[in-house]
This record gives sequence, C-alpha cells and structure tokens, in this order.
Amino acid sequence: MTMMNPAAAGRKAGIAGLYVSALERLNILPLSLVQLVSRLAVAHVFWQSSQSKLASWPATVQLFTLEYRLPVIDPGLAAGLATTAELSGSILIFLGLFSRLATLMLLGVISAIQFLVYPQNWPDHLLWTAPLLLILTRGAGVVSLDYVASRMFLRER
Repeated sequence: MTMMNPAAAGRKAGIAGLYVSALERLNILPLSLVQLVSRLAVAHVFWQSSQSKLASWPATVQLFTLEYRLPVIDPGLAAGLATTAELSGSILIFLGLFSRLATLMLLGVISAIQFLVYPQNWPDHLLWTAPLLLILTRGAGVVSLDYVASRMFLRER
C-alpha cells in the first residue's frame, strides 16, 4: 500500500492541475485592490464627462435640448442634474465616501442614458455598470473613507 499526501489527494495532474493551481494563486489578490481599481476606473469616466459638460455650459444645454431630448424634464434642469450627479458621484466614488449611495446615483445616470438617449451603446454602459455593481454589493474596500468611518463608529460603541 502506498502513502498518499492528503493535500495532494484533491489535486489534479497535468494541464488541469496547472490550471487549478494558477487559479488558486489568483486568490491571493486582495478584493480591496479590485475594489480600489474599480472605483478609480468608474470615477474617471464620470469625472471626465462632468468636466466636458462644465467646460461649455451653453453647449451642454444645447446638447440636452437637441440631441438627448429627455422626455418630461426641461433640458437645462436635466443638464444640471446629470452634471451634478456625475461630478459628485465621481468624487464620492474616488474617495470611497458614501460609495454605495454614489453608486446608486451613477447607476441612475447610466440607466437614463441607456433607456432614453443611447440604447445602442449598451456595451459601454455594461462596462460602467460592472464596477459599480461590485462597489454596490461589496462596498468600497479597505482603501476608502467608508472603511475608515466604519472603524471609527465601531470603536465608539
């Protein structure tokens, strides 16, 4: 009878074993790093968008009037709401402060764009939605003001 290493008993040999081993090594990547990169990526997208709106406000209102044509809402008000959501949402997501609330705000912006303005651009909208869903469901991570605040509040109890 041969002795078998219990750790090796569950391991597969060959290419399958190498693949499983490689996947297991990816588990050392901290989720907080993924959360941070997701926050930075999505914050950049919405920061850039808000800055282009602010760079020429008359052109922004004209864009909302002639191209976006949102139903029911005044183009000037829509432009202001969208710019405010993008600007404040990107800052909050970047800082990781009230990040889940900011995520909901930006998901609302994406939904409006998807369903009312550019439905054909769904691949871009999915790329923006994916990191926001990560932040919404898992939080901002340990490199965030949300984490710092939660530690401070837990310490006070």
